[in-house]
Amino acid sequence: MTARGPDAATSYELRIGGHLDQHWSTWFDGFTLTHEDDGTSTLRGVVGDQSELHGLLNRVRDLGTPLISVTPLVTPTNDDTDADSR
Repeated sequence: MTARGPDAATSYELRIGGHLDQHWSTWFDGFTLTHEDDGTSTLRGVVGDQSELHGLLNRVRDLGTPLISVTPLVTPTNDDTDADSR
């Protein structure tokens, strides 16, 4: 496995308290907004670098809704797949 640098594009999942209205999805351009059964909302998308991640977190803060979690999503690479097939 290769470690990613701080400026590598990474997919993230942000869980936010409450259900955001769908019109907020344009504010989080490029992210998928999903309402979860437990009353939370999930935003999923790719963040280009750490600066963009901090901007995204600032938007969540500006909404005034609780940020429950931020999870980087691991995507398998060819190196990981090759290692599993050995």
